[in-house]
Order: sequence, then C-alpha cells, then structure tokens
Amino acid sequence: MTDQDRGSFIWYELMTTDAGAAGDFYKAVIGWDIAAEPTGDSDMDYRMIQRSDGGMAGGVLVLTEAMCAGGAKPGWLGYIHTPDVDATLDTIKKAGGDVQMPPVDMPGVGRIAMVADPQGAHFYLMTPVPPADDPDAKSDVFDVVKPQHCRWNQLQTTGPMAAVTLYRDLFGWQQEGSMPMGDMGDYLFIQNDGVGIGAIMPLMPDVPDPVWSYFFGVDDIDRATAEVVAGGGRLDGDVQQIPGGEFSVHCFDPQGAGFGLVGPRQRN
Repeated sequence: MTDQDRGSFIWYELMTTDAGAAGDFYKAVIGWDIAAEPTGDSDMDYRMIQRSDGGMAGGVLVLTEAMCAGGAKPGWLGYIHTPDVDATLDTIKKAGGDVQMPPVDMPGVGRIAMVADPQGAHFYLMTPVPPADDPDAKSDVFDVVKPQHCRWNQLQTTGPMAAVTLYRDLFGWQQEGSMPMGDMGDYLFIQNDGVGIGAIMPLMPDVPDPVWSYFFGVDDIDRATAEVVAGGGRLDGDVQQIPGGEFSVHCFDPQGAGFGLVGPRQRN
C-alpha cells in the first residue's frame, strides 16, 4: 500500500463474545468462514474471516470477561488507512476526539490506534505493512458491488457537517450529493478518491450514540434476512429499496453486534 491509499477502509473487525456462534451465523447469512481456531501466538483470541473466493473479509476479536467488564461490547469496527497514524491521531485530538487505544506496532501487520471522533464514533487508524513477498498488496475488503465484501460505510452522528469537515481533513474524503431525510436533515454521500464509500447522516432518535455501521454485500437480500432471523438475529426495521434498485437493511447478530446487508432481490 502507498500514501495514495489514504482514507480507504482496509479492514473490518467483529468484536463478539462467542466466535463459534458468530461463525455459524455469518456463514448462513453472508457466506463467510470464520476460523475455528485463533491465529498467531498472541494472548488475544483473534480469528480471520474468509470469503468464498479465498480472500479475507476481516477479523474477529473474541471479547474476554475482563474486556466486557471494562465496557467492551459486541460490535463492528472499521480500520481506515493513514500514512501516519500519529499525525492523524494528533489532528483528531486537536479537533476534540479521544484516544481509545494508543498507537501500537504489530509485527507483520502495521501500526494501529483506536480513536473516537469528537461526536463519539469509534474507528481504527492503521498504517499497514504489506506482506514481504507482495509489497504492492492492497486490501480488497471493501468493494462497491461484490457480495461478501463491505459495500457501504455509514456514519450516524450528532454533527453531520462537522463530521464531513473532520473526515475530509483527516483522510481527504469528498462530500458530493445528498438525499433529503425530511425534518431529520440530509443523507450526505461521501467519496474517497472519487469512489462512493458511504454516507454521513443525522443520529436517528432510537440510536443512543454516534456510530459507524458497515453494510455487507449479499447475493439475495430475502435469503440473507431470512437467515438472520433463523439464526437468532433480528432486523432493525424493514428492508428498504435504495437508489440503483437494490435493497438494504440494518440488523443485529445474536450477540448484539449491529451490521447492515445490501444486495439484490432474487425472488419476486
């Protein structure tokens, strides 16, 4: 990866209390395979999420009792590429954001830090280290059209325009185009290097805190949502048709992690 990858979402991480149950659930809903055993020799229980094409969709961090006692809870977090974690961290702090996990170097992985933006939405900063045998490797966990990839990154926040300004300063994102949401305000589309990566929107009344949500591609929205319910998860509202003719819905997995689905409707 190079500095030109600045602002790309390059990894997604599920925090969960039950990796086995999560593996069964996401296999049925999205088609992923979550590793049965942890990777590496760390004390953390960390597992990889593999797509059916052999690529990686992200990782799974199994939350310990101590982590949960400290306030951690099931959820999804995104990693955003920056060529300089420390400098980006300083910008976030000056803007009023917080450091949730100080920068740390992970051998063979890169330098990472967890932060909260000034409105309280959490995400990771990362300067990745490419594999020694593939120095030009690029992350493909995000793709605007493919199933089993993240296809949309959505921020709900108490200050949409302030967030647009901050993320533009941090990562060079653009904000072009919007969709009215009535009295709530506007749904603001965001781009990175001209590619639509998601949107920033006002915090909905039933959402307690600002949060990034990640919408993963599926082959059939009806099949996938049926599997959500059958697997012990729940839909957070109705399936909605989106511009372009596909459909999306926000959901919760059985452990309480929120996520989104997006894809076509195959059955009439």
